[in-house]
Amino acid sequence: MKLVNTQKMAQQKRRIVITGMGAISPLGNSIESLWERLSNGTSGVDLLRSIPVDNFPVDIGGECNEFEGKIDDFGELEKKLKRNVKKGLKLMCREIQMGVAAAQLAMAHSGLADAPMDPTRIGTMFGSDYIITNPAEFKKGIGQCIDQEGQFVFEQWAENGLVNVEPTWLLKYLPNMPASHVAIFNDLQGPSNSLTVRESSSNVAIGEAVTIIRRGSADAFVTGSTGSRIHPLRTIHVCLQEQLADRNSAVAGGDASKACRPFDKDRNGMVMGEGAGVMILESLESAEARSAKIYGEVLGYGSSAVTRSDGGADFRTSLSNAIQMALNVAGVSADSIGHVQAHGSGCLRCDVEEAQAIAEHLPETPVTAAKSYMGNLGAGSGMVESIASVLSLQNDHLLPILNCDSLDPDCKIRAAVSGESPGDSFINLNVTPQGQASAVIIGRYA
Repeated sequence: MKLVNTQKMAQQKRRIVITGMGAISPLGNSIESLWERLSNGTSGVDLLRSIPVDNFPVDIGGECNEFEGKIDDFGELEKKLKRNVKKGLKLMCREIQMGVAAAQLAMAHSGLADAPMDPTRIGTMFGSDYIITNPAEFKKGIGQCIDQEGQFVFEQWAENGLVNVEPTWLLKYLPNMPASHVAIFNDLQGPSNSLTVRESSSNVAIGEAVTIIRRGSADAFVTGSTGSRIHPLRTIHVCLQEQLADRNSAVAGGDASKACRPFDKDRNGMVMGEGAGVMILESLESAEARSAKIYGEVLGYGSSAVTRSDGGADFRTSLSNAIQMALNVAGVSADSIGHVQAHGSGCLRCDVEEAQAIAEHLPETPVTAAKSYMGNLGAGSGMVESIASVLSLQNDHLLPILNCDSLDPDCKIRAAVSGESPGDSFINLNVTPQGQASAVIIGRYA
């Protein structure tokens, strides 16, 4: 006799919808400015302003220049909440501030904060990069351990140095703090988790939140991610480890906005960026009960990590696995996907292998890449890119890949054409330099 798991069937049938969105990006501090600038073909990549670049091989990036980390960046807040957030700012580094701001914007957009819902049924799920301390945190302490010859004396650190470091410094940089702050500020008492899978964090966070809602452990999730490649110390790591685009290349001609060129034959690397995005994910029953506006529906998700025998990342296989898993979970065929929101970093090998994975499953599906407008926002990328594609569905307008003037013959994708239909759904792809891939499928709500 074949046993039927009715509980599992019920979980799979529970529909999960998007009822709010918020974004902090190089294209502005709102989803409205994000869409306006994307649809106008505006690039958020420019000369770096926030860090010294004299000793770096590149001087460009996608900075969130409109985000100052002040209370006004967090949107309209109720008086008590505004006071609490303002007080908490001193315990947040920039990445955490961006994540919390995006969450507050998304909650306001969804109306979730004013909904008569049980707080134990609302969870928080956040992805992030590993967050690095700003070296300035240790400046005073280090200064107390310098001898007469100007040398740092480590033996003095415990007695003279550490006591001059702010006791709460670590709280500014823990990757679980975006979810913690959001939950505390808004009294969200449901399940909470924090994920650190670099660029793949957003899609993994969505998949985790959807799974928890479907199994009945929550009704809604504040689901987001925040990240940065622009940082006094982190940027050094990026410059040493990753292939970076140069505005002084022949094709860019000194123009920073032309440097990020995913899938273009003249691309020469990724552009560093920063940003955060948040979606409010909610069961359809919960959204309908409070008459919430619905912006889309999460249909499927998948993830995979694959390395080659030499230890390098196998981008093609990991992305192919993630695509197939997402299609399987969604229960849809590949030809039903309206467009691909590609990882599209602009790195030579990664673009080729991603194109191979896309061609294997979605050879005729139009492909766009929001990183061409903003750079690589680290863990924040996937969520901001998914929001961009949700807005494409809402506005029935698919964005082309910026600066992809001549498609690389080795990247056999169908690059999106300006203004064509985005279809009724999209698949978002992201992958880390280590080969950790993730995918999520989102469709119009019907």
